[in-house]
Amino acid sequence: MLVIVGYILVVGSVFGGFAMAGGHLAALFQPLELLMIGGAAVGASMVGNNVKTLKASLKALPGVLKGSKYNKTMYLELMTMLFDVLSKVRKEGLMSIEGDIEKPEESPLFSKYEKVVHDHHLMEFICDYLRLMVSGNMDAFQIENLMDNEIETHHIEAHAPVHFVAKLGDGLPAFGIVAAVMGVVHTMESVGIPPSELGELIAHALVGTFLGILLAYGFVGPLSGLLEQQLDESSKTFQCVKVTLLASLNGFAPALAIEFGRKVLYSTERPSFIELEDHIKQNKSK
Repeated sequence: MLVIVGYILVVGSVFGGFAMAGGHLAALFQPLELLMIGGAAVGASMVGNNVKTLKASLKALPGVLKGSKYNKTMYLELMTMLFDVLSKVRKEGLMSIEGDIEKPEESPLFSKYEKVVHDHHLMEFICDYLRLMVSGNMDAFQIENLMDNEIETHHIEAHAPVHFVAKLGDGLPAFGIVAAVMGVVHTMESVGIPPSELGELIAHALVGTFLGILLAYGFVGPLSGLLEQQLDESSKTFQCVKVTLLASLNGFAPALAIEFGRKVLYSTERPSFIELEDHIKQNKSK
């Protein structure tokens, strides 16, 4: 929602200010300039990125229009789920969750936590490390090292769309100059026409530079920053799970283990100790 509001403010401020200054908005409507800038930018992006990056970027872009799912409600659900899992392990042993981690979507232990279960990557991360804990062949230090490597791999892989959009935004002003130069070339070959028509051609050429800069800094560039923020938020959930499971491996009770996980969350989304405790009690009473 904020993305749409921001775009409206950009368009309203730039074009509204131009119109209030006496400019003619029709002069800015140059579809051929947009074709040259947009087509060149897309083509260059296809040259500079592999298919995997292009697919990941196309998949990630629609997400910028949605609000972040990593909010206090989601973290309360995640930590309550981890508390339930660790409590079951403490009471019945690690082998008691073997069936749950093999098919989490069908498990009564996991299925009631819809926000977490629908996050495929997060559930895969949780189940994989619970499976390693069940195997009993790795200590906490080995699992921590493996978790760090996997989180780093996830971060690098998920950073590809951020890099793609940033590079696309960086290239748009240059392609705007290319479009402007093409317009100047066309103007120079038409020097014999009347001054009024010549001025119109020059104006059309300058629109190319204007559009390239506006698209770069008003539309595409900010998206890379938003994608990076979303990436940081998604990585934080993995860190929360990591710290919680490691605390459990080191012998801490479930109530203390989830407190370790709570403390690594960003302060803006982190539930208080009382909020988490109340949420767990409410979940038990259901």
